[in-house]
Amino acid sequence: MRKRNLYMEQAEAPLHENATNPHRWACNDEILYCLQSIENHAPWVGQIWIVVDEETPDLQALSAKLRAKVKFVFHREIFAGFTHFLPTFNSLAIETMLWRIPGLSERFMYFNDDVFLSAPLNPTDVFQGLAPVLRGQWVDYGASLQSPLMRRDPAKFNHYMQRNAARILGFDDSRLFAAAHVVHPMRRSVMARLFDRHTGAFVDNIRHRFRDLSQFLPQGLHNHASIAAQDAVLMLTKDHLHIKSGQGRDRCPTETVSLLGKASKSAFKFLCVNDLPQLELVVPEAREWISLAIGGFVEHQTLHIGPQRRLVPESLPA
Repeated sequence: MRKRNLYMEQAEAPLHENATNPHRWACNDEILYCLQSIENHAPWVGQIWIVVDEETPDLQALSAKLRAKVKFVFHREIFAGFTHFLPTFNSLAIETMLWRIPGLSERFMYFNDDVFLSAPLNPTDVFQGLAPVLRGQWVDYGASLQSPLMRRDPAKFNHYMQRNAARILGFDDSRLFAAAHVVHPMRRSVMARLFDRHTGAFVDNIRHRFRDLSQFLPQGLHNHASIAAQDAVLMLTKDHLHIKSGQGRDRCPTETVSLLGKASKSAFKFLCVNDLPQLELVVPEAREWISLAIGGFVEHQTLHIGPQRRLVPESLPA
């Protein structure tokens, strides 16, 4: 966090509120919940890659079997040839380069560390053959994103990232596929091909140390490329629960508790909690609810982790 704050002070232009939120980079044990949810609900998963800057998280609270699946890959490895853009404190820049992880499978799933599995997940839930199963909805951003107020709203930041990704491939603002906050199935060859065709856009996406409204969502670019090639399965039935930043603020806590309780229902396979520290201000026992949703921890071990937020892409078995 100290290094991040130093670079924030050196920024030449004002940063968007979505980029400066300290909870975006601070680690609050989310990665342990994420990994444990994989062991509980997707034991068929093979290699798990955790992308880190310099420090690696302490995973001793997890089972030896799960830890054996984990490999760490450093920013300098996936940014090979582009290390002059490091250090980065921008998840969009990191996501742009995940496909360059050495040894990564052709078919892989990308987890941000605030996304957890809350019910059994089968391989066919994320891939049908080589076609990724995409969760989200068709949206019209033609007029809604023109307002200056919208541009400043941190809650709408993701809308611009999705729109920018769709624009690269010629999709109209009035009809684009907005990805849900879930696990993202991706194909490495698709991202490699997009990099070759849109190298300038990729380089521009990774040059920002902090999130910027001009950036695109890499998963969104992958999704629209797959849709354009008619090589995707669209899952429009909602099987995911998204607890957004600010959920329950200035409202009765029982409303948010009820929402957390829904996460343990079998109808939901995915749970996303955007801002755990903020959620705990509303529901102090939020971690217990999340633990219940993911199926619990082995032997109720105590959680300890290092100071930075992590991204977790994960490869599938052949």
